Amino acid sequence: MQNSNSNYEKMKNIMAETFLSYDQEHMIQKFSLKANLNYLYLPFVGHIYRIDRFSGNVQWSDDNFQTVNTADYNETMTIYDVLCNSKEHCHLAHEFVNISALSSVKTGNLTQNGGFFQHNADFFDGKTAELHRACQTLHGKPLNKGDVACELELFPFLPLIIRFWESDEEFPASLQILADKNTLDYMHYETLMFALTHLFHRIQEEMNLL
Repeated sequence: MQNSNSNYEKMKNIMAETFLSYDQEHMIQKFSLKANLNYLYLPFVGHIYRIDRFSGNVQWSDDNFQTVNTADYNETMTIYDVLCNSKEHCHLAHEFVNISALSSVKTGNLTQNGGFFQHNADFFDGKTAELHRACQTLHGKPLNKGDVACELELFPFLPLIIRFWESDEEFPASLQILADKNTLDYMHYETLMFALTHLFHRIQEEMNLL
């Protein structure tokens, strides 16, 4: 039986081919992307990504591509969805809502009480200083309401807010994500799980470097 890793690679390859069928010049104009003859460039949670204009492959770097890293499934699927499937005239509402309110679908991991949020809240519990510094490293804008709260750029054109409360004698650690009301104009609801999984991976990665 084919393993999950090979299935992920197969889907990445399919989406790379799909990406090549779209108008890249339109993507550049729509999202004000830097580009040259070979690559499109897109910042995503603190790293710079490049999409090969001839193969569709996605790579990232934090040193101006002196070192090149292959993007994983969550990264590539989020980038492909935004560049290829966002609505024609997507724009921010400049109104943040709880991420669970973005869809009429009220089940699954993106519900406020879902295991995905609690798992990450438990990881952050007792590490508020590290979480705060990681958000600063990712150029987060500090906010009130929460033991740690900040506004981060998922992409330069798409912000979100993280609010975290530590556990106490009565309540477990709690994590809240607020997104722009028009976020689903930029990506499918299902893609939010890929994007948030990558976001929390990046935050934990920065915390572990401190």
